[in-house]
Amino acid sequence: MTSPVAVILAAGKGKRMQSDLAKVLHPACGRPMVEHVLDAAREAGVARMIVIVGHQADRVQEALSSHADVEFALQTEQLGTGHAVMMARPQLEGHDGPVLVLAGDTPLLRARSLGRLLDEQQRAQAACVVGTATTEQNEGLGRIVRDVNGEFLRIVEQKDATPEERAIQEINTGCFAFHGPDLLEALSQVRTNNQQGEYYLTDCAEILRAMGRPVVAACCFDIAEAMGVNTLEQLAEVERVMKTRGT
Repeated sequence: MTSPVAVILAAGKGKRMQSDLAKVLHPACGRPMVEHVLDAAREAGVARMIVIVGHQADRVQEALSSHADVEFALQTEQLGTGHAVMMARPQLEGHDGPVLVLAGDTPLLRARSLGRLLDEQQRAQAACVVGTATTEQNEGLGRIVRDVNGEFLRIVEQKDATPEERAIQEINTGCFAFHGPDLLEALSQVRTNNQQGEYYLTDCAEILRAMGRPVVAACCFDIAEAMGVNTLEQLAEVERVMKTRGT
């Protein structure tokens, strides 16, 4: 297997943090939360990481300057998760192996879970693996819709979900494993025909499925790992979990 590459989304401002500091630089147990994501990816076998920077790009790059396996791509406008990954296209051209896409504000990710995600991509020879978790506390989270045979159909956001879909307990963690060339092909077809006018990374899964490429959803994570940090209260909860784990 060609060594996997990871794209880490770290360009957001994090307005709800009510802080001048870029969101991913807020410390979790003494270290910037994005460093915990880098550690998990590295331990899972990723040898090259592309961090998408935007808000306070210089500060984020300076904070991560000691990591020899990290490079950067600049997202000058925040036009969605798909747009963020598009910024790494020049660095992904020619990469014929797996590409992990992870959020820089999910410091509870574990290496073993990312390893399972990568293993599933290789096992299924999938164009895309959507990393999922199950929870009864699914408010506000994207639901995984499967067909009668249990095969992945789509990700539906809560605001677009029917009552039946809202009852689904399998959710999108925001962690993906793509085959590199398939990711780039799908990104070229992502459009902004949604309420927010943004490029959504989640659209890539449906685009690839519509093209007849193998797309699977794999429950590789526990729900805590999917916990994104958007507020100081959520950051405090992340630190509590880390201390419980002994991180």
